[in-house]
Amino acid sequence: MPASNKKSGFNSPADSNEWLLQKMKSAGISTLEDLAQLTGIDRGTLSRYFHQERRPSIDVIAPICEALQVSPETLLIGLGALPKKK
Repeated sequence: MPASNKKSGFNSPADSNEWLLQKMKSAGISTLEDLAQLTGIDRGTLSRYFHQERRPSIDVIAPICEALQVSPETLLIGLGALPKKK
């Protein structure tokens, strides 16, 4: 993602990764492999989502939200797909 996204209110890839680590810790999930097992989504695919190298399809949003205990909107903000709320 372009660096300009940071200024326009979107999470950067580093922000997304930090957000993921915080949410995983809050949900009691230790590793990306654990998140992969909980969601049924490949670890590499999850990594690409949180490094903003790929956007999740609609069918994987619910399992990620359930595992991280967040709403779809919160997940999309965390992934840098939606701007942060002001």
